[in-house]
Amino acid sequence: MSAPANKRARDAAIAPVTVERVQTGVRLEKRMLKVLKALAEVHDLSLGDLLEGIVLHAFDGQCAFGADTLAKIADLKRVYGLELAASASHRMVDAG
Repeated sequence: MSAPANKRARDAAIAPVTVERVQTGVRLEKRMLKVLKALAEVHDLSLGDLLEGIVLHAFDGQCAFGADTLAKIADLKRVYGLELAASASHRMVDAG
């Protein structure tokens, strides 16, 4: 069974948590969004589900990704030319 299928099977055994989701207009750096969309596709998730998972892990002080996923992220960053790192997070300004 593939990793996404294993995760879905494991998650199905855990009681669901009811939430209320809202539509939002969030602006993100273009290459970062491409990496996120590709990563969501790799894991058979929606972009929203991926972002929720990342945020919930961050709120708990945890990394959302294992070694295999971090390696995939590094590959996707190379593919999409994303050279930004966490150190850029409070220094980014809009182009033009």
